[in-house]
Amino acid sequence: MTRKTVKTVSYPETEVVILAGGQARRMNGINKLLQKFDDEIQLIKIHQQMKSRTAKVWVNSHRDHSIYKMMIPSIDYYQDDEAGFQGPLMGMKSAWSHVQSDYVLFVPCDVTYIPKKVISRLHQAMQRHPECKVAVVEINERALFPFCLMKRSSLPTLIQHLEQDQRSLKLCFSDLHVQRASFKNRALFFHSINSFDELQQYQQLSFL
Repeated sequence: MTRKTVKTVSYPETEVVILAGGQARRMNGINKLLQKFDDEIQLIKIHQQMKSRTAKVWVNSHRDHSIYKMMIPSIDYYQDDEAGFQGPLMGMKSAWSHVQSDYVLFVPCDVTYIPKKVISRLHQAMQRHPECKVAVVEINERALFPFCLMKRSSLPTLIQHLEQDQRSLKLCFSDLHVQRASFKNRALFFHSINSFDELQQYQQLSFL
């Protein structure tokens, strides 16, 4: 009789938030989380890849909550603390009123590639600096700032930047002593999809 090997979690309890609170202006305001970039709807694809690696998956979104629940009954959602499409920094700040864990992995809704060991590698990156409160994913030497692991202790800094009407992730993360987890994927042309032109090119390249 063969014994099943039990996977040990090598990082603290971490919840996942899919950031889907943007306006998608360059795509006529469509909900990118409900689009098919390849074979699966983004919500299902991201959830499938993350559900076994995390305590809980959330969606940060101001719309289509009933559709999310219909597709994935176990998923939860929250809206930004303040209305008006204030960007990913507001979505990150708002998360801490809802999640239970002290760590959250934020995943953009339009991401095309999620590395397999992304959570554990981000936790390792965070440990490089004693004051680090955020670690970002870097793919092929390009930092994807909305794709990041954040500590609950980052909240005062997030609030400070938002109160100063400063919404740049790069500037805010600098104050959080940001670290990077680097990944390589030479087949990757688009890290995320921001326009119909990019979507068309991405789909054409996927068939090559």
